[in-house]
Amino acid sequence: MPQPALLAHDVVRSLGGRRVLDGVSLTASPGHRIGLIGENGVGKSTLLRVLAGVDEPDAGSVTRPGDLGFLHQEMPFDAASSLASVLDEALREAREDLAELDRLGEELARVPEDHPGHGELLDAYGRRLEQAQDRESWDADRRAALVLDGLGLGAVGHDRTLGSLSGGQRGRLALAALLVRRPSALLLDEPTNHLDDGAAAFLEEQIRDLPGTVVLASHDRAFLDAVCTDLIDLDPAVDGPVRYGGNYSAYLSQKRAERERWERRYAEEQEELAGLRHSAGVTAHLVAPDRGRRDNEKMGYGHRAGRVQNQISRRVRNATRRLEELERTQVAEPSRPLRFAAGDLAAPAEEGPRPLVSLRDVRVPGRLALDGLEVTTTDRLLVTGGNGAGKSTLLAVLAGRLAADGEVHRRRRLTVGLLTQDTVFERPGRTVRDTYELSVGSPRAEKVPLGSLGLMHEADLDKPVGQLSVGQRRRLALALLVARPPQLLLLDEPTNHLSPRLCDELEEALGTGPGAIVVASHDRWLRRRWQGREIRLAPGRGPRKEAEPAGFRA
Repeated sequence: MPQPALLAHDVVRSLGGRRVLDGVSLTASPGHRIGLIGENGVGKSTLLRVLAGVDEPDAGSVTRPGDLGFLHQEMPFDAASSLASVLDEALREAREDLAELDRLGEELARVPEDHPGHGELLDAYGRRLEQAQDRESWDADRRAALVLDGLGLGAVGHDRTLGSLSGGQRGRLALAALLVRRPSALLLDEPTNHLDDGAAAFLEEQIRDLPGTVVLASHDRAFLDAVCTDLIDLDPAVDGPVRYGGNYSAYLSQKRAERERWERRYAEEQEELAGLRHSAGVTAHLVAPDRGRRDNEKMGYGHRAGRVQNQISRRVRNATRRLEELERTQVAEPSRPLRFAAGDLAAPAEEGPRPLVSLRDVRVPGRLALDGLEVTTTDRLLVTGGNGAGKSTLLAVLAGRLAADGEVHRRRRLTVGLLTQDTVFERPGRTVRDTYELSVGSPRAEKVPLGSLGLMHEADLDKPVGQLSVGQRRRLALALLVARPPQLLLLDEPTNHLSPRLCDELEEALGTGPGAIVVASHDRWLRRRWQGREIRLAPGRGPRKEAEPAGFRA
């Protein structure tokens, strides 16, 4: 029994008066794992919700398999429900398969082969058998235990209520329930959130093993590279969203070539348009019928003038027709995508024998235990470690925002900037433009305009910061730091909520320039390419407690 495809045709969806999806079509066949990428706000999550049937399109149509799983739909349980009840629901379809096979098998044994209903029973048994095989229903209970263990939930008691789990645990449980079900179409929005390296690698293996259709939105470049057979870029392009075959590495080279072709085609058409406008207007004016006759033309002027005028008129008509056609069909000007265009991310500090910051026997009870660390004037330091290892805590200690036991020495007058994971602005009603200007000062804002940094779209500058998405708030917070570079820049998960392309550009900027930069990250793509030092933290003793997010006071 072939797996059904997931189809979308000319889908249009507007939100808040803005058209987010404009005629998007998609064919997702079984065996294809399609990644949706693009800037924040281009419609990745909106498209997933429309495909899932959570949102209805304003126009267009969606054809979806009946057996569809959507990550955000998979927890229809209240806080008092237990983990066991979630697992029972995830296993329900597999158990129904097995029960129905038993029932059909018993009925087939009772009905003779020459009975008129035998063929229909046999067909029903065959369909159910194929469905059970696709779902691996016989192995469902073992698979459930394997999935829980692979996603770091194996030690959680099945009697635990959902209300007693952390947000990350609940997210992983929702993902586990989907993997246990093995639906014929699976829709995932940022599935690697809350996953450590081992769980992410396990998820990749599970996704690659699914026989059906997978459509996912993710900022995780390593995950896109590992699982995707196709990528759809929802960023503006000459012919709308573009589908690229292959994984993220293949997409990068194809996207670069596509952009170059678009820019070249636009430039060539604009050059041709200018020439045609000249031919249709200026040429006709210069060679006019009432131009004065020269002495050597007087004898044959009428004949020659008429012939020349006919030729000019014909050329003008041809140019006019081509001009009208090209003006109708010309490609749009390539939009200006966000390009991270900040200068040096950190400022130079005076060279000397002393480091910028030195730590010795530092302890934050239950959060961090570190024997020693020095950050030099031009350091590039990557801090890694599992959840609860103290990465955020270490950055808060380096920034001087969190007291710690032990020895902490900083240079006098050291300037430090910290990008926290959670960005909070104390004046949510203030616009992005005013927030930036008041934070960095009018002279600096004039010298380094916010739009020049490539982190915020011009259309968003007059929005209240309280209306920005999580990704947009993170980009604004980063802009406030790099507009006035500190001598020590501390970045906590800087690639969270950024588009893959913007992550690539930020990553490139981290490797060059003066000053010191310390990055705490679980981003596997960034870590694989890191060229500086690395320190890996082991989980400290005691319960995990993250550093409090620091708000911007502008």
